[in-house]
Amino acid sequence: MDIQFDFTGKTAVIFGGTTGINFGIAEAFASRGAAVAVVSRKPTNVEAAVEKLNAYGVPVSGFVADVRDMEAVQDVFVAIREEWGAIDVLVSGAAGNFLAEASALSSNGFKVVVDIDLNGTFHVMRAGLDYLASGASVINITAPQAWIPVRYQAHVCAAKAGVDQLTRVLALEWGAKGIRVNAIAPGPIAGTEGIARLTPHDDDGTAVTTVPLGRLGTKDDIAALAMFLSSSAARFISGAIIPCDGGGSGESVLQIQEAGRFLAASATPR
Repeated sequence: MDIQFDFTGKTAVIFGGTTGINFGIAEAFASRGAAVAVVSRKPTNVEAAVEKLNAYGVPVSGFVADVRDMEAVQDVFVAIREEWGAIDVLVSGAAGNFLAEASALSSNGFKVVVDIDLNGTFHVMRAGLDYLASGASVINITAPQAWIPVRYQAHVCAAKAGVDQLTRVLALEWGAKGIRVNAIAPGPIAGTEGIARLTPHDDDGTAVTTVPLGRLGTKDDIAALAMFLSSSAARFISGAIIPCDGGGSGESVLQIQEAGRFLAASATPR
């Protein structure tokens, strides 16, 4: 990387930061000197993430909390303030997804995704506000489904559209406090649960061919954007929804539709 970031003396908190893209973000900040706290609802994931992050020689903490539980989220922020003080970088990345046609989607299935993605993001933002440093960078992890209608993704499209608008509104309301709020919309990222779940039959490399740059994204690609948005280089950027998808939001989501069709056909008696 030809841009050097230094977050020594800063504190970064990543909800959903124990696996996948979000753990990549946590590692990036730890490798650049930040104290890093990761939060997940699965204790085993928290323990494993903390063990890996300790290798960077920076202060590391892990917390078990479900973003759907506002009280549990608030407890995390209280504990971090007592240990480290104000938070400089806050990332809300917890998410849920599965393939389902709307006509086959249960009320509970729709609610679960909205609760995790949208309500969970609000809980993290709302509970975290009083613990943010002046000049803090807040980043929500969204998805191209927020603005591109995708079959088999009604629940995710609705939830992520809400995340995008929440991001824009909070940028308006919190700007006077010196707090910047942005969102990253990853495209297909290699080695993630999203690729495994949303392209389960991708044996012919369709996920790659739908990306104009000709490759899948990496966790480092997303982490680099998160660090940029949290650096002084982005000091006048707020309220932005930034795709990181190799230029192919519209085409790359087609793989999700094809995966949905494949699963639907597999479940249909012949």
